[in-house]
Amino acid sequence: MKSYLLGIDVGTYSSKAVLTDLAGQVVHTAVVQHGISMPHPGHVEQDADRVWWADVCQLSRQILVESGARPNQIAALAVSAIGPCLLPLDATMRPLRPAILYGVDVRAAAEIGELEQELGTQAISDFSLMALTSQAVGPKIRWLQKNEPHVWDATAKLTSATAYLVYRLTGLHRMDRHSASHFMPLFNPRTGQWDTRFSSAIAPLGHLPELGWAEDLAGHLHAEAAAATGLAPGTPVAFGTIDALSEAISVGVVEPGDLMLMYGSTTFFVLVQNQATPDTRVWTVCGAQPGQFNLAAGMGTTGSLTRWFRDECARDLDDSSAFASLFASAASERAGSEGLLVLPYFSGERTPINDPHASGVIAGLRLSHTRAQMFRAVLEGVGFGVRHNLETFADIGADVRRIVAVGGGAQTRTWLQIVSDITGVTQILPKVTVGAAYGDAFLAGRAAGLLQPKDLDSWVCVESEIAPQPENRAIYDAIYREYLGLYLNTKDVAHRLKAIAAGNY
Repeated sequence: MKSYLLGIDVGTYSSKAVLTDLAGQVVHTAVVQHGISMPHPGHVEQDADRVWWADVCQLSRQILVESGARPNQIAALAVSAIGPCLLPLDATMRPLRPAILYGVDVRAAAEIGELEQELGTQAISDFSLMALTSQAVGPKIRWLQKNEPHVWDATAKLTSATAYLVYRLTGLHRMDRHSASHFMPLFNPRTGQWDTRFSSAIAPLGHLPELGWAEDLAGHLHAEAAAATGLAPGTPVAFGTIDALSEAISVGVVEPGDLMLMYGSTTFFVLVQNQATPDTRVWTVCGAQPGQFNLAAGMGTTGSLTRWFRDECARDLDDSSAFASLFASAASERAGSEGLLVLPYFSGERTPINDPHASGVIAGLRLSHTRAQMFRAVLEGVGFGVRHNLETFADIGADVRRIVAVGGGAQTRTWLQIVSDITGVTQILPKVTVGAAYGDAFLAGRAAGLLQPKDLDSWVCVESEIAPQPENRAIYDAIYREYLGLYLNTKDVAHRLKAIAAGNY
C-alpha cells in the first residue's frame, strides 16, 4: 500500500494542503480562503478555531476525498502557519480571544518603548540577538496585560499559530525553536531554551510550550483530532514551524548562504547561516536544525498592497482576471513609471526601518499618469523595499550566495523582473513552487523517520532564473536614492497624520 505525506500551511488570507509521495511527487493540492479582522487601526487578528483549526480540518478531509487516499495511507503530517502570533489560552487550553497576528499588527508600539526603558535596549538586543519590533511577541504580551486584564487573569498558556494547531492535533503543547525566537525576550537563541532573565517583566515561563526543532516528532494524532480531520488516529505529527521557514525548506534553502525571497501578503527574507550575525535592523533567529541560524527580515505590505490596489483602483475589472490585466498593463510601461514613486508602507513597515507608524506615500502624481503606471509604481516600490533589505544584509556582512524566489507574487515574471532590475541580483525559480505546505510534507517525512536530509535534493530542482536587465539599472539607481530620501523627508508628517486620524489633533 502506497504511503503519503501531508503538509498543511495556514496563511494570512488562505490555507493550503499538499499531499506528496515519499519521493516528493505532488499527488494533490487543495486551498481554502479566509480573511483577517482589523477591529482597530493597527490591530490585525484571526480566530484560532474558526480560521486556523477549521482550515486544517477542512483541508485534511478535502485532500482525502479528492485524492482518493485512505486515512491509513497518510504516513505523517506537518503544519505550518503565520507567525509569530500571540494566542492566550485558559486552563482548558481554549482561546480567550482572537489571536494577535505577527508584525503587521502594530498595537504594541508603546509597550516596546516601555520594555526598552525598563530592561535596557542594548541588554535586550544583546540577549535576544535582535531588537524589539512589531514582530516581537513580548511587547504584545505586555499590551494584553495592560489593556485586557480580564483576559490576562484567565490566561494559563501562551501560544502561537503552529503550536496551537499541533496542540489540537496531538494534545501536546509544543513549539519549534525558530518560532520561539520571536517570543523575545523570553527565549535565549544561544541555548535554544526559554530563559528567566527577563521573564518577570513579561510572563511566567510555565505559560510557554515545550521546545523542539521543526523536523522533530511532536506527537501523534489523538482520537478527537482524528475524528475532526478524517485522518487515522496515531498519525505522526511534526513540530512544524512558521510558514516562511517551511517555504524556504520547500525550495531547498537549507545550506549556509541560501536566501529565500518570499513574495506573499508580505515579503519575507530567510538567509541560512552557520553562525549568527545579529543586527538591530533585522531578526536573528534559530534555524530549522541544531547549529543553524536564520537572518530574517520582512516587509509589512507587499502582496496585500497589490490586493488593495486591485480592490480600490480596479473595481471595473473582472475579479478572476483583474491581476492578470494589471500585471500585463504594468509590463508594457517603462521602468520608473514616468516619475512615480511609491513607499509601500501601507501598514507600517518592518525591516529595515522598523517603523510601525510609517505610512504609504505616492509621490510624483500628475494628471497624465495612468492606472497602469500607478500599478507598476506599486510593484517598483516593493522592489525598492527588497533592495533596502538586501543592502542591509550586505552592510551587516551576511554572506548571500544565491537567492530563490517563491510565493504567489513569484508566479508573475513581470514583478520578478522588476525586482531583479532594481536590486541587480539574479533570482532562481524552482520547478515546484507549491508553497510552505510542500516543505511541511518534507518535515512530516523527517519527523516520521521516513526521509533523510539528503532526500531534499531529489525533491527540489531549478526551473529557470531571472537575471537583471542592465539597461534599467541607471534609472532605478536614481529612483532608489529618492526612495530612501522620501521616507526620511515624510516620516514626521506621516506620524502626525496618523495621530490626527486617531483623534489627537
